[in-house]
Amino acid sequence: MTSTLLMTVLATLLAGVASVLAAAWLSLGLLAGLVNRLVSVSAGLLLGSAVLNLIPEAFESGSDLRALSWTLLLGLIGFFVLEKLAVLRHSHHHESDGHHHHHGHDREAAGPGGMLILVGDGIHNFADGVMIAAAFITDPTLGWLTTAAIAAHEIPQEIGDFIVLINAGYTRGRALAYNVLSGLSAVAGGVLGYLSLSRTQDLLPYVLALAAASFIYIALADLIPDLHRETRRGGEWFWQFALMMAGVAVIALSTAALHAH
Repeated sequence: MTSTLLMTVLATLLAGVASVLAAAWLSLGLLAGLVNRLVSVSAGLLLGSAVLNLIPEAFESGSDLRALSWTLLLGLIGFFVLEKLAVLRHSHHHESDGHHHHHGHDREAAGPGGMLILVGDGIHNFADGVMIAAAFITDPTLGWLTTAAIAAHEIPQEIGDFIVLINAGYTRGRALAYNVLSGLSAVAGGVLGYLSLSRTQDLLPYVLALAAASFIYIALADLIPDLHRETRRGGEWFWQFALMMAGVAVIALSTAALHAH
């Protein structure tokens, strides 16, 4: 097993399975305030990773710039379509999170469609694994930064899904087991992504552009609107901004250190 493949497997385990376990632990404590803070940080990490790392790496590869631009644009549109088709599902709420959902909202949201949530997560995690593999093949540091951004986003998403499944009637053990299985699809995506992309290096810049599109879409269409709904509390906007910029700063400083060597 090459070092790049080993790092890809470890990173996808971290982004897929470890984030599920962390989400379950936080869910049991119902630490909604911490989840909201993590959403702010993950928005900054995703935007920073997309704009400061993934897009420059893709555009500096020597590939056709117009083709990469089209890939980025079609990726954004494609993620919108996938979310409308319920293939992607980003959930960061539960009935005690202050979003003022009516009692039983999560039971209605999951209900018989609880497995659809898991299927959608599995597809999304598989795609995350492919993105992580592409990043590691390009540069190990880029791979770990991409993993950090994905893991930070996955934890609040998995918390939402875990609580929805619990409220829908799943036992805690069953909800955790299903979420872990869904998280393992990231490892499958990482391994298959590595095996295919390592043989077709010309595709790497386009996968990086799609990864950037995914990060931008999730941050702007999912995380930031969620933060806007929380600004009703006095002073909350300041912490959202500060934590978002902290996420951007982590990526900016890591990128500067990477290019300094």
